[in-house]
Amino acid sequence: MKPEPPPDKAPPEKPSNLLSEAQLRRISEITIGHYDRSAEDFWGGTRNHDVSQNYAALLAAIEGDPPYAILDLGCGPGRDLRYFRSLGHQAIGLDGSKEFVAMARRYAGCEVLHQDFLAMDLPEGHFDGIFANAALFHVPRQELPRVLRQLWRSLKPGGVLFSSNPWGNDDEGWSGERYNCFYHPGTWRAYVSTAGFSELNHYYRPHGLPRHKQPWLATVWRKA
Repeated sequence: MKPEPPPDKAPPEKPSNLLSEAQLRRISEITIGHYDRSAEDFWGGTRNHDVSQNYAALLAAIEGDPPYAILDLGCGPGRDLRYFRSLGHQAIGLDGSKEFVAMARRYAGCEVLHQDFLAMDLPEGHFDGIFANAALFHVPRQELPRVLRQLWRSLKPGGVLFSSNPWGNDDEGWSGERYNCFYHPGTWRAYVSTAGFSELNHYYRPHGLPRHKQPWLATVWRKA
């Protein structure tokens, strides 16, 4: 069984073996290339996933009256983007896969930014909420603090970050053609807290199963 998260954890140190710029570019190219090649299969396998619990967790935490400006980070083919738009929110997608970007624009009818997570260009203080469902675990560990600070800056004061990632014991590396980081819950908390967020809520998915059968950790954060 996977360990329970500790109550808190010291801010994580930089990895000792830093990846070069060339290695980081290669990680993005291979991971994004995998999604480009498997876009249709991915859509078929995820289109009907029930993530209503995650939608509710983000929207319930956002303060003020809707509609909200929401960034769907790693929007894929546009399932979640379309849902937020159906509620009247000003939803914008972002993905590194050109195939996903084209699919999301067609399916959701929203603006979708074609950007690599490691080279994002986001407006400051613009979003009420960021929905990062199954996305940030692809960011190499050494780059995660920078990416989280960028997301922090793109949120309005008091804005909300939702993230759901597969959790583990700080394992990092390749799973086939995808680069993944499976953070221990305590490590993940330390990274996001250090970036300037305050935790509002967390839960494990799928709902109702024993912890060792819940591979996903969902966390909800407010820009402090």
